[in-house]
Amino acid sequence: MNAIETFQLKKNFGARAAVQGIDLRVPAGEIFSLLGPNGAGKSTTIAMLSGLLAPSGGDAVIFGHSIIRQTQQAKAVLGIVPQEIALYPDLSARENLRFWGQMYGLGGKTLQTRVDEILDLIDLRDRQNDLVGKFSGGMQRRVNIGAALLHRPQLLIMDEPTVGIDPQSRRHILDSVKALNQQGMTVLYTTHYMEEAAELSDQIAIMDQGQIIASGSHTQLIHLVGGQTRVEISLNGCVDGLLSAWQAMPGVSAVNAKDNQVSLLTENANTLLPLLFESTAGNGLHITAVEICEPNLEMVFLHLTGRALRD
Repeated sequence: MNAIETFQLKKNFGARAAVQGIDLRVPAGEIFSLLGPNGAGKSTTIAMLSGLLAPSGGDAVIFGHSIIRQTQQAKAVLGIVPQEIALYPDLSARENLRFWGQMYGLGGKTLQTRVDEILDLIDLRDRQNDLVGKFSGGMQRRVNIGAALLHRPQLLIMDEPTVGIDPQSRRHILDSVKALNQQGMTVLYTTHYMEEAAELSDQIAIMDQGQIIASGSHTQLIHLVGGQTRVEISLNGCVDGLLSAWQAMPGVSAVNAKDNQVSLLTENANTLLPLLFESTAGNGLHITAVEICEPNLEMVFLHLTGRALRD
């Protein structure tokens, strides 16, 4: 059974197409990541699935419920962790959880028990009576996640939940996602951090400019670049004058440059490196560092789009 199915789901803002007719299948019980740079359309997709934005075209079905024809039923089976903190800073962690639990229709002993369980899950029982406004960004994120879990949703949607937080809180969130999934929860996770997608996901869809450009398991996506290698090069000056020559070199499939840093995809790094050194010297520049990297999702994105994931 699929937790989510989308059918040519679209969203336009005036003349701009933010999401261009995507088809996704998210199997129940999996962690599925939407990976892409800022502005790729990930958050717009999440907003449509959660009922915050009406689609301009197409439809999506969440555990059998159409987001257009059965909006309330679709909303009832999911929990949302938005990119922005959705908490009241003048309330304590417990008070925030009680408030959101009541919004989900919980009450009495059931609500009290569930709040206690969530405080344990997010490891904030000892800070439950402190004002959320005095928490660190990572602790606020953990309360935000807890609020989405109060009603025991079948599907948890997390939109960039680790942006701007400390490494310890980030680790806690990633471990929590894996633990929730092991308990049977389906998770749709959006991120622009390729290492998070690689660690967490059963399947990954790479999104760019409102379209799904590739999808599959981490291993399947890596196979898209075949036997190619990424070569990272640092120079002592701007590389703009070299790019056209490097793009035309034998075995080079993609080149991405920013300032004095260059990433290349090539089938044979050993053959290519002497040519790069020769070309650089002929343009009055020097290569100051070279790193040959194993294939990863950054390479896949570079291979598919011709630019780095974080551009």
